[in-house]
Amino acid sequence: MTSTFVFAAGANGVSAAPAELVRHGYRGVGVPQPEQQFRLSYQAPQDLAAFAAEPSALAGVTVADQVAATVAVVRRAAQLGPVVLVGSSIGGALITLVAEEVPELVAALVYDAAFCCVGLATPDEYLATPEGTASQAIALAGFLAADPTVIGAMRFNWRSGSAAALAAAKEALCADATDGEFFGLLNAMAPDDLLGRGSTDSRGTASRWGRVPRHYVRHLRDHVVPLALQDRMIAEADDGTPENRFEVHDVDTSHFPDAAGMAQFVEVLDKIGRSVSE
Repeated sequence: MTSTFVFAAGANGVSAAPAELVRHGYRGVGVPQPEQQFRLSYQAPQDLAAFAAEPSALAGVTVADQVAATVAVVRRAAQLGPVVLVGSSIGGALITLVAEEVPELVAALVYDAAFCCVGLATPDEYLATPEGTASQAIALAGFLAADPTVIGAMRFNWRSGSAAALAAAKEALCADATDGEFFGLLNAMAPDDLLGRGSTDSRGTASRWGRVPRHYVRHLRDHVVPLALQDRMIAEADDGTPENRFEVHDVDTSHFPDAAGMAQFVEVLDKIGRSVSE
């Protein structure tokens, strides 16, 4: 049976099936965060004072709510055949919690340069380790546009024209990409993100999450989730469930792949999809 790839929401709601994957004959669906967060103040010309003050549509939305939304999509997809659940970056923490809830509905987990919390509880704790301190994720702070306690979410102005913020973000996220690819990425990101994503306990148990076949796609030139940190999380997960170890795949790209890196990623997903569908 044909597999369905379900893409959990990463940072700022990024979740979509690569078009080339669908052309390979698979079904693909993303699970975005609420879209009501787009507002007039975010358009051009921007009203930055209003943008900094308007409450977020994500205010009060929790990681548990995002897990529930993803589980609902997985349940529907599982009616059609095997489900491959994909999480990129912080979306890895989310797919662990989904697999913990419905391990029987997930044929395979794919951690795409993603957080897989086993030895430590949260992504934030992993970023504070020796392997995580090289992360350039702090570069995104240049886009912060509001006080989270005022609007109820983390808010970023991805339409900022700050040369310093843009240069730092490009180096962190996709140093190998063209400017066009970089700006396309920014325009695909929603301005708001859930509070507490990085500090939520995202560990699964060996008896539930740990029994689902899993794959890790290492990004060899990642500046957000450094390769050493990816390797640490792989090793901890393998130690926790030695009878069900990660199958590891390498993609020679940065955190967000450029066109060449995306082609490599789709090849990996195709391989996983064919193995699951057999």
